Amino acid sequence: MVDDEPDLRTLYELSLLREGYRVETASCVQEAHELLRSCRFDVVISDMRLPDGMGLEILQQLREQQRRERCIVITAYGSAENAVGALRAGAFDYLTKPVDLKQFRQVVASAVQGMGSAAAAPASADASPILTTGLPEQGHAALDMLVGTSAVMQSVKQRIAKVAKGMAPVLVHGESGTGKELVARALHACSQRAQGPLVAVNCGAIPENLLEAEFFGARKGSYTGATQDRPGYFQAAQGGTLFLDEIGDLPLAMQAKLLRAIQERRIRPLGSTQEEAVDVRIVSATHRDLAADVQAGRFRQDLYYRLNVIEVTLPPLRERRDDLPELCRALLHKLARESGLHEPMLDATSIAQIAQLPLPGNVRELENVLHRAIALGDGGPLRIPAETLAAAAHAPWPPSAPQSRPPAAAAISLTPPPPPPAETVPPAEADTAVPADLQAWLDEQERAILIRALQDNGFNRTATAARLGISLRQIRYRIERLGIQLPGDAARTEPEH
Repeated sequence: MVDDEPDLRTLYELSLLREGYRVETASCVQEAHELLRSCRFDVVISDMRLPDGMGLEILQQLREQQRRERCIVITAYGSAENAVGALRAGAFDYLTKPVDLKQFRQVVASAVQGMGSAAAAPASADASPILTTGLPEQGHAALDMLVGTSAVMQSVKQRIAKVAKGMAPVLVHGESGTGKELVARALHACSQRAQGPLVAVNCGAIPENLLEAEFFGARKGSYTGATQDRPGYFQAAQGGTLFLDEIGDLPLAMQAKLLRAIQERRIRPLGSTQEEAVDVRIVSATHRDLAADVQAGRFRQDLYYRLNVIEVTLPPLRERRDDLPELCRALLHKLARESGLHEPMLDATSIAQIAQLPLPGNVRELENVLHRAIALGDGGPLRIPAETLAAAAHAPWPPSAPQSRPPAAAAISLTPPPPPPAETVPPAEADTAVPADLQAWLDEQERAILIRALQDNGFNRTATAARLGISLRQIRYRIERLGIQLPGDAARTEPEH
C-alpha cells in the first residue's frame, strides 16, 4: 500500500488486515521500489500523486519486469484522464477519492482472486499460449463460440484472453451480425468475474423516459406504478459484467448520467437521495463510428474515452472468407439441433454457392440463409435457394472479397469500375416533372428504397439499418410510417374467420 498520507495509509492497512491480508506500506515511490526489489506481492495499491513521483512509475516498473502483481491506482475525485491513463498502462483497476472502504475491499478481493494462475506470460513471438494458459474452463468454451481459425479471428481471441483479466472498460466494434455479444460473453467468461452475473442491455430498445429507472433502479413511489423498490441493470450486474449493446443509440442526457456512474462507481436510484456503490465491469458495443459521432456532437467525448480504454474490433465476414466452411458446419449443426431436422451435408457446390453471397448481415445473415436452405432442401447436400443466389448477383453492397482475403484497400481497388456517368445521369435529368404532392412523392421514393434494401438483406431490419446508416429504432419507425409489410406480418394482421 503506497500513500504519502499516514492517516489514510493506516486506514487502508487496517481495513485489509481485518480481511486477513498481510500488508506492507510505503510513503513514496522510492520506498515502493525498495519493497518490490526485496519482496513479491499479489497486489500493489498506489496513490496517483506521491511526493517523489507518480504512482504510474510503479506500474511501469511492474510491466517492464513482467511481474505478476496486479496494480490498483487511487486517483483524485473527478480526474477521469488519470484513471483512463492508468487502465491503458495496464492497471487492474482504479479507485477515486474519497475511497469507499467497502468498494476498496471488493476491488482488492477481485485483484487477489485467481492470482495462483495469473502469472505473467513470457514475451514470445508465438502468441498462442495466451489462449490456453490461466483461463477457466468456461473461458475456453466461450472462445470456442467465436468460430474461425483465420489470422484475424485468432488475433481477436488472443486479445480477448489478454484483456479479460483486468477491469478496464472494453469497447467492441463491428458491423451488425459479426458477433459482438459473443465477444462480451467471452470477456466475461475469461475474467475473474466469470462466477458473477452477465447482464446484457440493448440500449436502443429502451424507451427514453424509462432509461434512468432501467439502468439505476427506482424506489417505491418514485413514479406512477412503482409499488416497490426495483433494482436496475447496475445492481443486477453487481460483482459481474454489464454489457451495453448499441451504446451509440443512447441520448445525450442519459450519456451524462452513465458517465458519472462509470467514473465514480456509484449510482443514485430514481427517487432516492443516497448514492450506492456498484462493482461492475463495463463492456460496450456498437456498429457505429463513435469517433465521428463525437465530432458531430451526437456522442459525448468524455464518455467515449471512458468506454474506449481497450477496443476489440470484429472483422466483417467478407474479410474472413476462409472461415466460411467452419462457420457453416457450426451453424448447420446448431440449426439442425434446434429444429429437429436432418443436418445436410456440405460439399464443394454448397461452399461455392455460399461464397457467391455478399452477406452484408455477416454471420447473422449467413445463419438465416442456411436456415432457409435447410427448410427448402430435399434431404440431399445443402443447396442455396435460386432466388437467394439471384438476389446476390444484383446486390450492390458489400463487394465480394477475393478468396485470398486481401486488405480492404486492395479489395476496393480490384473491384470493377462503376458504369460511366453518361449511362446513369441522363435518366435522373430526364425526369424533370414537378410532382403535385412533394411529400407523397418523397414518401414513395423512400418506400421504394427501403423495400429494395430490405429485400437485399433478407428482410433483416438490423442489417438493413446498418446498410442505410440509420439506427434500428429509425428503420422501425419508417417501416410503420410508410406501411411496409414484412414477410410474416400479413398472418398477424388478417382478420380471424
